[in-house]
Amino acid sequence: MAHIDAGKTTTTERILYYSGVNYDIGEVDDGTATMDWMIQEQERGITITSAATTIYWEVNSNTHQINIIDTPGHVDFTVEVERSLRVLDGAVAVFCAVGAVQPQSETVWRQANKYEVPRICYVNKMDRQGADYFRVIQQIKEKLGGNPIPVQIPIGEEDHFTGLVDLIKHKAYEWNKESMGKEFKEIPIPEDMLNLVQEYSLKLIEGTAEEDPELLEKYMEDPKSITAEDIILQLRKATLEKRAFPVFCGSSLQNIGVQALMDGIIHFLPSPIEVPAISGINPKTEEEETREADVNGKLSALVFKIVNDTYVGKLAFVRVYSGSLNAGGTVYIASSTHKERVSRLIRLHSNKQKPINILEAGDIGAVIGFKDIKTGDTICDEKSPILLESMDFPEPVISIAIEPKTQKDIDKLDGALAKMSEEDPTFTVKVNDETAQTIISGMGELHLDIIVDRLKREFNVECSLGKPQVAYREALRESIRHRELYKKQSGGKGKYADIEIEIEPVTSSDAKGLEFISKLKGNQIPKEFISAVEKGIKSAMETGVMAGYPVLAAKVTLLDAAYHDTDSDALSFEICGNIAFKEASRRIKCDLLEPIMKMEIITPDEYVGDLSSDINKRRGEISGIESVANTQIIKSRIPLGETFGYVTALRSISSGRATASLEFSHYAVTPKNLAEELIFKLKGIKVNL
Repeated sequence: MAHIDAGKTTTTERILYYSGVNYDIGEVDDGTATMDWMIQEQERGITITSAATTIYWEVNSNTHQINIIDTPGHVDFTVEVERSLRVLDGAVAVFCAVGAVQPQSETVWRQANKYEVPRICYVNKMDRQGADYFRVIQQIKEKLGGNPIPVQIPIGEEDHFTGLVDLIKHKAYEWNKESMGKEFKEIPIPEDMLNLVQEYSLKLIEGTAEEDPELLEKYMEDPKSITAEDIILQLRKATLEKRAFPVFCGSSLQNIGVQALMDGIIHFLPSPIEVPAISGINPKTEEEETREADVNGKLSALVFKIVNDTYVGKLAFVRVYSGSLNAGGTVYIASSTHKERVSRLIRLHSNKQKPINILEAGDIGAVIGFKDIKTGDTICDEKSPILLESMDFPEPVISIAIEPKTQKDIDKLDGALAKMSEEDPTFTVKVNDETAQTIISGMGELHLDIIVDRLKREFNVECSLGKPQVAYREALRESIRHRELYKKQSGGKGKYADIEIEIEPVTSSDAKGLEFISKLKGNQIPKEFISAVEKGIKSAMETGVMAGYPVLAAKVTLLDAAYHDTDSDALSFEICGNIAFKEASRRIKCDLLEPIMKMEIITPDEYVGDLSSDINKRRGEISGIESVANTQIIKSRIPLGETFGYVTALRSISSGRATASLEFSHYAVTPKNLAEELIFKLKGIKVNL
């Protein structure tokens, strides 16, 4: 996991080569990387979809199986990182030795914190101009709040980078470029590095000894008595508990340091039996249960990705947490309470498939044959059901109208969009009720650009596009109490629901969705009516009263309710909840919110002034300018609506020498004049905010 261009795919290609899976090294720049199998990935030199593979690596005469997922670095495809981290036991955080901790580095680090994933760090591109290993370590500490523990020190930097010193073994190694880095030899530690090696070896031993009182005592008596095995054992313990992050270095493109990184994965990242048992809810008893990673235990597995394959149909990527999944068997989908048959099982190597008969606890593979399955579903035994926690995905921030160029392609387009939205939870498709236009929404311009490109290549549908639209949100500014009586009588059984709710704004910046609280006492109304009220309020929040955009977050308390013995049902209370929220919202002040992006521009010195001026014109705020090597890094926050087509403007201002990266930061109140203008366009009426 890493920021764009830190070298994830290049590193993975070297791992495949040195582990014997590939006989040639694929290159991202040449479009020959194994893990970048999509045409769009090969053409653009970026990773779009996470690719899974399995390799075997030997350490101390023991062979270990490693399941690897190579994730994209671009923020538009952050869903791939999210779902991968949800099912993996460990991560390698790759950092560019020049760029250090970049915006997307922070995002993926936060995602790893969320899922409590142990990780090791790999400082790549040590051969690049401006490479600074210790600056990266400092930024991991300051910007990410991590505790980086260097276990290696580079020999030389930039053009003079030739190898590394292993602080654990106290040995130096140099890589042979003629053998494509397959061979490396031990060399004496360079004399000019002895003091530095001594300093960092001491830090490593002291940091490790602190983990174990006995080891600390041993160290105090005789520092030289501490062995490499002692250090690895204690540092592994600290890594698994997320208290330390071992740091490695290398240059994957120059084939230096990758084998040592592989050894580090074995030494410091957990096997499935070393991570805490997965917990979930038993849907029958509604009590929490745990499942250990035992191949003989009860089956529990999570579907973390869906891919529609041209030849075999729907592929469901799964991580098995306990028990075994057998080809030809029948399983229970706890999320939707139905059974599915497992036609075939496959192990994945990028887009290649190897048929297997069984997936056991700890394995990652794919299932062929599921008809009704979606991302986040739990697979288990019907007799021992368990519902594992699903995944949270960010909401789309950009929308665009789309239509086929020919009438005959309408059905084909609908089918293709349905398949792609099934694969990607951050890509949504809606039909505008008023204009009957099909609106697609995603995480950014690149995301939607790839979608349109896939429509053309994979589904043979040529499309016309509207202008990109910002996915605004609405926010409640005040609190209100509201009573709603929903009553209908049209002969026979009527409809009746009576509720009183209190709506309050949510002040937390990261809150989203509905926080629903019921203060009803005893059996004032049946339980299913309470959940129906919540459902009605949720549906009302999807279209706000101000401009029809979803309400970002709200706290709603159900204070009072009454029902009729014969005329009341769940639907009546759902409709009542929907009407109550909308009517109450109309009586209070609301804000229109726009997505704000965190933007980082890397530029030569001479363009800083022009670029800063352009950012200010676009309503952006510069938060800092940092100097690295011969370049400047401009950090800013800018409204998403002001960034459409920014790549072209950036090239124009900097003569093509500057690059920018964007990631979603937060929602902020849209300036009054812009909000009024937008609502006027949407509704054709003047609004005073």
